[in-house]
This record gives sequence, structure tokens and C-alpha cells, in this order.
Amino acid sequence: MLDKLSNQNRIIIASILSFIFFASYDYFFIPKPAQNLNEQNSSQIQKNVRSNSSAPIASESSNSSVPVKISKTKKAAKKINDEIISTVKAKNFELQIDRLGRISKFYLNEAKYTSKDGERLQLVDHTLGFLPLEMRFSNETINTEAFATSYTANVKSVQVLDKPVKIVLKQSLPNLDIKKEMTIYKDGHYDLNVILSKDKKYFITPGFHPNLGKKSYTFHGALLKKSDGGMEIIDDGDAVQQTFKDVSFAGNADKYYATIFYNFKNGMDVVESPEKDDIPALYVVGKQNLHLSGYIGPKEFKILKKIDPRLTDVIEYGFFTFISKPLFVLLSYIHSFLGNWGWSIVALTLLVRLVLFPLTYKGMVSMNKMKILAPKMKELQAKYKGDKQKLNAHTMELYKKHGANPMGGCLPMILQIPVFYGVYRVLQNTVELKGAPWMLWIHDLAVMDPYFVLPILMGGSMFLQQRLAPNNFTDKTQEKIMKFLPLIFTFFFVTFPAGLTLYWFISNLFSIAQQFYVNKIFAKTKTLPVEVEK
Repeated sequence: MLDKLSNQNRIIIASILSFIFFASYDYFFIPKPAQNLNEQNSSQIQKNVRSNSSAPIASESSNSSVPVKISKTKKAAKKINDEIISTVKAKNFELQIDRLGRISKFYLNEAKYTSKDGERLQLVDHTLGFLPLEMRFSNETINTEAFATSYTANVKSVQVLDKPVKIVLKQSLPNLDIKKEMTIYKDGHYDLNVILSKDKKYFITPGFHPNLGKKSYTFHGALLKKSDGGMEIIDDGDAVQQTFKDVSFAGNADKYYATIFYNFKNGMDVVESPEKDDIPALYVVGKQNLHLSGYIGPKEFKILKKIDPRLTDVIEYGFFTFISKPLFVLLSYIHSFLGNWGWSIVALTLLVRLVLFPLTYKGMVSMNKMKILAPKMKELQAKYKGDKQKLNAHTMELYKKHGANPMGGCLPMILQIPVFYGVYRVLQNTVELKGAPWMLWIHDLAVMDPYFVLPILMGGSMFLQQRLAPNNFTDKTQEKIMKFLPLIFTFFFVTFPAGLTLYWFISNLFSIAQQFYVNKIFAKTKTLPVEVEK
């Protein structure tokens, strides 16, 4: 059957399958969220440390470059997590600091992050193995003492209003005093100073990305912005032991949320250390007097841009970031006027299709030309059935005479794929759509349509578009398969976010109008338009 397909039809099928592949990859093959990282037994942890470091584990060495892994039972971990020494409350968040000077809980207070039962979204979970601001020393003795000694806080509870608040955490070990000074701002970012009474080698982590108990359709892992401006992206399951020098920001993130350290002025040295199942744990190499900043919260563009525009690189769109990021900026700009993310998506769709109009129009015209020339092509095939060379020569002459190009309908479609996929990644990664209504029954553009109306409309519009498009199929089986595509896509889009389905539906409506216009031009003469005759 494949031998009978025209180049044009092959490209159409390849284009559709390309989209299905990209979307399927996001849906089915993104690594699963990390499981409990605290359940390694002690002997295995010691083995891991020794295999990753040439320095003896029980003594401090200037060559030691691997944080000591700490083994804790579930009971001990729960006990540590329950002992809160300081709480910071702001309008949009609440954070809690445990007795080890770590951020053990971080709640989002906004309504769109609240469950139907009224429970706030919690971004930090001690079961993931390491918490923001957790310190690990190269010297195992100091390390053991540090995890057995409680910090003290200068305030037990404090409210962040317009001005930032300062919290001082202190820990006194037998031969070392540690002080963490945190200046916390109302948008969720903070400045951190770590001061040691003696110069001891240690590592401090921004923590792990949220484990929300749901499969994410996009990125899960670690992000680092390197000194050369490039991004290092480490998926869960792909971690290796390595060190990065002069890093601008480093942290863990998922689809919507991130916990990061950053220092754009002086940079940071960051160690990537594999945890259970090769989950990437990031640690900043500490100094006796360490100064850096951090952020925990949603990857909202406006928040990150206000803190520092360079932090917007934390919003990861994958390979098509160079397309997706400008598209989001445009979407956000449109939203600043319309005030509704749903109508902003509609407007963005129309703008994208208008920009692509010359390409799509050319493709549609070419497909109509090929349809009109189809009877003549059959005559040539019958006449020169046994002479392939003459058939090719007369075919090219026919194409040249009428300005037709068998690839004319294919190339425009191929060129659109990166744009469509770029929009797809924007709508999959935009946390601003979470809890954002459109109209009527659509109350959250980041989740599936609860009544399946948009997927059905999308499938129906795709079917109508297919009926209007010129039918150049030469194989009946292939034609039947193509007729089932609207049904397949409808089923495929049922679980997709409403915002993405809305984009595809509006795009289909634009294509229908455009195809109707092209068909009307050709219907006037029942032949090639005058302007394309040679």
C-alpha cells in the first residue's frame, strides 16, 4: 500500500503522526516522580559514598567532592519533620523551618492552588530525601553531629508584608558554630547567608522538586544555567556524579513549580549527585561565608521576571524553547489587554494562523491544482505505462505548464510543525493557566474539559476540514484510515488541558475558513485559476 501513496499524502500522514509522537512522548515517557529517597539502608549508602569519593568517609579531605548521604528511618524522619522552630506567613505562601534549619514545608495560599477540600498545595515533602537549606559536611563526624543537634531561631512566627523579614537560625556543634541568615520576601524568594565559625567543607541543597502524586506530562528533573549561558537539563533517572563550575542558577523543577538557588554576580559551584533511581540531587559547594539567593514556588513568568529577568529561563519548554518562549511572551502581552487567558489563547491562535497564512494558502492551492491535474495524470500513466522515463518527463512538463508542485502542499505543512509544537509546549507548561477560566463550563484551562465538549468540537471541526480539503488519495484503505483520524484525535485530546484543545479547535476553524476560500476560487472556473496559468 505504501508504494501507492503520493509524496503529498505521505507528508500529510507524517505530519500528523509527528504531532501524535511528540504528544505521546510527553504523556507516556516522561520519568515518573521520585519515590521515597530515605529508605536506602546504611550499608548501601556507605557503599555509594565510597564509590563516588576517593577520600575516606570518616575524615575530612579537601579532595572530597561528594556530600555524605544520611540514613534515617521513617520514624526519625517524621520526628524531625514535625519539630518546627519557625513559621513564616505571607499573603501567597507559608513556609516552615524544622529543627535542622531546613525548609520542611512550603504551602501555596492562592485559591487556584487549593484543592476542592480546602487543602493548600504543599511543595516540599521530607519523604523525597533532602530539603531546601539542608547542609551535609564532608567530615562524617561533623555531619552526624549536625543531624543530631537542633537549630534555634530568633523568631517563632513572623508575617511578611510589603517589607522583607529576617530570620536567624543558629546551630552550635562541639567544634563548630553555624549561622543561617534568611531575608524572606513576599514573592517567595529569599537571600541566604551561611556563616561558619571555622572553614569546613560542606554542601547545601535547594531541595527537590515537588512530588504531587500525579504523573506530569512534561519535564521532571534538575536545571542549571551555566557560565557560558547554556542550560544543563537533567531528567529524573539520568543523574551522574559531576561538578559544574560558575553556575548562575541551579535547582529542581517539574511542570509548574521549582526550588532553586541563584547567584548571578559571583556564580556557584554545584555538585550533581545521583540519589535513588538516579534522581539528580543538586548541592552548592559551601564557603565559610556563603552568600546566595533562592526561590520556591510556581514558575510564573511575572514573578520570576520581577525578581530577576534571567530567572525566567527556569521555565523550560524543551527543544522548541526558542519558539515557545517568544510565543508565551506574546500570549502574556495579549492577556494584559484582554484579561482572560481563554480569549488570549483564541487571539494568539488567530495571530499565529495569520502569520502562517501565506504558507498554508500556498499549500492549499497546490493541493487543489494536484486534484484538478489528477485525471490528466491518470491518462499519462495509462499512456506511458511501460516507459517510466517518458512518464516522468511528461509529468514534469504537465506540472511546469500549470505551475503545479507535488511537494507544494507538503513543505508548508512541515514548516508549521515546529510552530504548532511550540504552542503545544507553551500551553502545557504555563502555570498561569492553572485555575484560569475561559467561559461557561471551562473553569480551569490547565485541566481537561470536564464535559468533553471542546474535544468533540475539535474532532468535528477536523472532520469538516478533511471533507473540504481536496481528496488526492489513490488507495481506498489509506483513505478509510484518514477518515478515522478525527475520531482518533478526539479520543487523544480528551485528557489534554482545555487550553490546548481550545487552541487546536480555533486553529481548525481558521483552516476551514481558509480552505473554503481557496475552494471557492477554484470552483469558479472548474479549472486552474487564471493567475496560475502558464
